[in-house]
Amino acid sequence: MLPYWRLSGYYFFYFAFIGAFSPYFTLYLQSLAFSAADIAILMSLMQVMRILAPNLWGWLADRLGARMPIVRVSALASLAGFAVFFQTTSFAGIFVGMAVMAFFWSAALPLIEGLTFAHLAGQPGRYGKIRLWGSVGFIVAVLGIGHALTWLPVDSQLAMTAALLAGIVVFALCVPEAPRPPHHHDTPGLSAVLRRREVKALLCGAFFMSAAHGALYVFYSILLVDAGYSKALVGWMWTLGVVAEIGVFMLMPRLTRRFGLRRILLAAFVAAVLRFAMIGWGVSSLEVLVLAQLLHGATFGAYHAAAIAAVNRWFPGRLQSRGQALYGSLSFGAGGMLGGLISGYTWDWIGAAWTFTLGSVFGLIGLIWVWRGWRTDGFQETEHA
Repeated sequence: MLPYWRLSGYYFFYFAFIGAFSPYFTLYLQSLAFSAADIAILMSLMQVMRILAPNLWGWLADRLGARMPIVRVSALASLAGFAVFFQTTSFAGIFVGMAVMAFFWSAALPLIEGLTFAHLAGQPGRYGKIRLWGSVGFIVAVLGIGHALTWLPVDSQLAMTAALLAGIVVFALCVPEAPRPPHHHDTPGLSAVLRRREVKALLCGAFFMSAAHGALYVFYSILLVDAGYSKALVGWMWTLGVVAEIGVFMLMPRLTRRFGLRRILLAAFVAAVLRFAMIGWGVSSLEVLVLAQLLHGATFGAYHAAAIAAVNRWFPGRLQSRGQALYGSLSFGAGGMLGGLISGYTWDWIGAAWTFTLGSVFGLIGLIWVWRGWRTDGFQETEHA
């Protein structure tokens, strides 16, 4: 039996935490008078740990033959790391707390993604219907906290965000383990998979797609507030992007059957090139910002669903955990770190518009990688819901 609601509940709280943390924690750091470079360094720790931790935890999961014990420990440890923020406002103290939280928090998602596909057992088209609850959680958190911060002090977000981390702990204790895929002697080794041209193209493209989003995740809320928009509107703008993402997740089985994974990814990269230029140069126009946020359905929703579907198929059997971890490390980890750090140093140097334009450049590089490297599919792209 598919543990639909337990998996959905985990995704709900996991991405609700992101909805509370990513848009508003930077405003909290700004209230502590940290510079743009300091904020970028602290936020980039989330990406740094996504480079290191998922591969370590994926290797450990393969050795243990189980994923959920690691997911449960990581949930408790990330909550403990977050608790440091209640004790200090110094850069060094927040740095330590962020490093601990990020190291353990980043362990969970690649393992949960592999676990979800194992529970789906031949029904990968249903992934989007589970994952969309993560988007719902993001919306609830980003809207609720955005409105709360219109009448509460900015540091009140810490308690609300900690409550969402506690929700992750609860559902981590509830999600059951899934049977491990059987090991077949004809399963290719990891190095053989990584030598495939289309695999290298996807992983390189994923790196640049996450780099393209670096300025968005670090400075989008600051950009809007500095432009005179309210914190409540900031919440609504983040929500709009995730609503578009939910719509795409629901349509992914149909889109995949009609267009295939490669064309979906190419369209997502084109959307990224347009989106970040629109944000950078159109911040004074609410209409332009709305259109740019609707493109989040392509630059994250369609892109991520297609990318992890490809990873799930190209890394078969017991390579799945390591494949998902590698994808997360190179994209959300290395790519996100590069984009976030660069944006921190260009923000005061060349300004917001050109910083977001760099995101468009990263998206263009990713588009070229996927277009040139993934010439043929390497597998049957169609799937059934």
